[in-house]
Amino acid sequence: MLAADGTPLKESLGRALRRQKIRALALVAPLLLFVLLTFVIPIVSMLVRSVENQIVSDTLPGTVAALSSWDRQEGATPSEDVFQNLFFDMFNAAEAKEHTKLGTRLNYENTGLASLFRTSGRSMDDIGEVFQDAIEDADARFEDGAFWHEMMSGEGGDALVADRRARWENLTGEPMSGDIGYVPSQDIIVLLPETAAAYTDFAIWTAIEDNDVVAEEDPWEAVYAALAVDLRDPSRAAAIAEYSGAGADALQALTATEMPTLTFTDAFAEMDEDWLTPGVWQTVDVYSSNYTSGYFLNSVDRELTVDGVEARPENERLYIKLFGRTLWMSLIITSSCILLGYPVAWLLANLPVRTANVLMILVLLPFWTSLLVRTSAWKVLLQQQGVINELLVWLGFVDDANRLILMNNSTGTIIAMTHILLPFMILPLYSVMKTVPPTYLRAAKSLGATNWTAFWRVYFPQSVPGIGAGSILVFILAIGYYITPEIVGGTDGVFISNRIAYHISRSLNWGLAAALGTILLVLVLALYWVYDQIVGIDNVKLGG
Repeated sequence: MLAADGTPLKESLGRALRRQKIRALALVAPLLLFVLLTFVIPIVSMLVRSVENQIVSDTLPGTVAALSSWDRQEGATPSEDVFQNLFFDMFNAAEAKEHTKLGTRLNYENTGLASLFRTSGRSMDDIGEVFQDAIEDADARFEDGAFWHEMMSGEGGDALVADRRARWENLTGEPMSGDIGYVPSQDIIVLLPETAAAYTDFAIWTAIEDNDVVAEEDPWEAVYAALAVDLRDPSRAAAIAEYSGAGADALQALTATEMPTLTFTDAFAEMDEDWLTPGVWQTVDVYSSNYTSGYFLNSVDRELTVDGVEARPENERLYIKLFGRTLWMSLIITSSCILLGYPVAWLLANLPVRTANVLMILVLLPFWTSLLVRTSAWKVLLQQQGVINELLVWLGFVDDANRLILMNNSTGTIIAMTHILLPFMILPLYSVMKTVPPTYLRAAKSLGATNWTAFWRVYFPQSVPGIGAGSILVFILAIGYYITPEIVGGTDGVFISNRIAYHISRSLNWGLAAALGTILLVLVLALYWVYDQIVGIDNVKLGG
C-alpha cells in the first residue's frame, strides 16, 4: 500500500512518527537542560565533594609515599625519610600558599593541625638557610643563579620536568604549561636526584608563576637543602669525583666540606614538638587516600581512626540529634499546618465566590512579603518583652516575672515556620476541595447522616489527596529551612540545614556540608518512598 506521494505507507508513517518525536524532544529540551544545569549537576557535584580527598596526596605527595611503609598502629614517630619528604613538600606548598588549605582540611579531623601547618610553613626557609649558608661559605659560586643554571642544565631531563610540572598542577589546580627555559641534564639527575628535582620545582615556578628568567634568579633554600641531602649519601662521593660536567670542581670541593649535621626530624621538632606526636602522622596517613568516608562518618557522629570506625566522644556528638530534631519538628510543623489549614481551605471552598476571593487574598498576602521580614516580625512578637507576652501580662494570664519563653527554642521555630508554610498547605487543600460536589453532602444528609457523619464518611475521604499534596510540600520545605530556625530557633530550635549552611559559609568544610546534604536527600527520598507505599503517590492531587 502506497501513500499519496508514492512511498510505502509504512515508511511514510514511520517518518511522520520520527518527526513528531523530534518536535516533542525539541519542546522539552529547554526544560531538560534547565533541570540538568540546576538540579542534576549540583547534586552530582555534591556527591563527589562528599567523598573526594585529593588535597592530602596532592599537597604532600612525597610524604604520603614515604608514609606507606610506616606502621601507623605502632604509634612511633616516622623515620627521617618521612620528615625529609615533608620538608620539600611543605616548602613547595608554602610557596604556592596551599599549606594552609591542607592544615584546614586535617584540622577537621584533628584539632590544632591548622595552626601547626600554618606556622610551620613560615619556617621552611629557615631550615633551608642552614644548608644554604654552609654551601655558599664553601664556594661563593653557589651564590650565583647563573652558575646553578649552567650546572643543572643539559639534555635528557624532559621526563623529570613533566613529572614535576604535573605535581605543581596537582598542588595548585592550575595549568603549568609553557617553556621554562631549562631542561635538567640526565647526568645531573643520576648524580644528584634530590637536587635535580628541587631545582626543577624552582625553575617551573619561577618561569610560569613569577614570569622570571630562571638563569637570573637565585635558587630557593630548598635547592641547597636537596644538595646537602645528596652529598650526605656516601655513594655520591665517588660518582662526583668522576663527574666532569659543568660545576664539577665546585661539587667535588663540597664533598670535602663538612655539611651541617642537622636532620629534618630535629628541624621539625625544634620548630614544633607536635611533629613528633604520632597522632599527627596517623591523621595524615588515615586521610591520605584520594577518596574518604570520613565526611559521611562525621555526619553520623563517627570518625575514621587507625583502628577503624569509632564513635566520636560524647561531647562531640551532634548530627544524629540534629537529624532527629529536624525530622520530628518538620512533622510537627506539617501536622500544625494541616490542623490550621484544613478549616481555612474548607471555608474558602464553600463560601460565596466574592467572599472566598477576599479571603484568598489574605492567604496569599504573606507571599508578597519578604521571608526575612516575616521571620523578623515573629522575633518581635515572641520575645519576652514582645507583643504576645505583653498582651498575656496585661490580660493577667501570665505573671510579669514569669513571662513565656517563646523564642530561641523549638517553640519559636514551630510557631514561625507554621505561619510561613501555612499557605503551602491551604492552596492544595483548597484546589482539591473545590472539586468535591456539594450535592454529595446533601445526599448523605438526606439519607439520615448527621453533619459529622456526612463530613467524615463522605467529604473528608475526598479531601485526603489534598492533604497528601500539602503534607509533602510543607514537609520537604520545612526539612530544608534554615533562615527561620537561625533567627528564632536559638540552640534548641535549629535544623540540620543550619549546620550545613555553617559549614559552607563559616567553617568552609564543604566536604562535610556535602555529606550532610547527601544524607538529608537520602532521608527525604526514603520518606517519600514510605509515603508512596502507605498512601500511594497516585492519590496525591492538586485538584481536578
